[in-house]
Amino acid sequence: MDVEAFVSVHQPQWDRLAHLTRRQRRLSGAEAEELVVLYQRVGTHLAALRAAGADPVSIGRLSGLIADARGAVTGAQAPVWRDISKYFLVSFPAALYASRRWWVTIGLLFYLVAAWAAWRVLAHPEVVDSIATPDQIKQLVEHDFEAYYSENPAQDFALRVWINNATISAAVLALGILLIPSVFILWDNALNLGLSAGLMISHDKGGLFFSLITPHGLLELTAVFIATAAGLRLGWSWVVPGPRTRMQSVAQTGRATVGMAIGLAAVLLVTGLIEAFVTPFLPGPVRITIGILAELAFFTYVWTLGRRAYRHGEYGDIDESDREATAPVSA
Repeated sequence: MDVEAFVSVHQPQWDRLAHLTRRQRRLSGAEAEELVVLYQRVGTHLAALRAAGADPVSIGRLSGLIADARGAVTGAQAPVWRDISKYFLVSFPAALYASRRWWVTIGLLFYLVAAWAAWRVLAHPEVVDSIATPDQIKQLVEHDFEAYYSENPAQDFALRVWINNATISAAVLALGILLIPSVFILWDNALNLGLSAGLMISHDKGGLFFSLITPHGLLELTAVFIATAAGLRLGWSWVVPGPRTRMQSVAQTGRATVGMAIGLAAVLLVTGLIEAFVTPFLPGPVRITIGILAELAFFTYVWTLGRRAYRHGEYGDIDESDREATAPVSA
């Protein structure tokens, strides 16, 4: 498509839409109908320009026009708190439930790899020699592992943990479309967890290890599994689009994937607060109980709100009225 010719032909319609949008409160009946028709028509123009690889400035300008016109067409917007509540009570749990087979499977495989790595350390002592020197291992199991949770002020530690976990989750989510990188990141983290567990257990510190890891680790790792699953689903939607076109498949899955990022950030914030304010200060049995209850609460959230929303046709995508046209059509 000749982008310059396309812009030249349709520019009058865009100007007319901008004019009607500015006069939205003083439109006649005929002008209001014209506004709706032009809004729909220009939406297809935007899709055509994106498909043709038009310059970002033109696309941005037309996207802004569409956004302004959408406000004029739909009228007053719902309060922000209503959008937030719908996200956390409907959209986010629905997306979690829709991808449950992916992240539950990923979680099981992760724990199997971690258990295998721990078994390697326990069953083959020579593996320990390849990990670090005896003095380094002694420092880790007798001091560093436990001190990690209390050597910094709780509020600073919570922020650092949140940023670190969010970075890992964002990496596996973003790289999921490439499939293999996300798998390697998760594999590396499973090995590290298993090696740490094996070293602590082999030095009779297994109880300490699980009392420090369990409170935040169950929910934290679940969030990482979900982020990995979301990214891999995005990549898989391109490989196997099903009855949809590849672009439709990636667009739908991508919208749900990006939409999950806010919810996962909230989950990881909770785990960061547990790791900073619960793990260092409460007795082992209490903090383990808190960790298990947090994980059970999350699964209850997914399998109640998520399943109900999913059965009503929600799957984490944005509202149909907010989606752009997926292909240009004649108007």
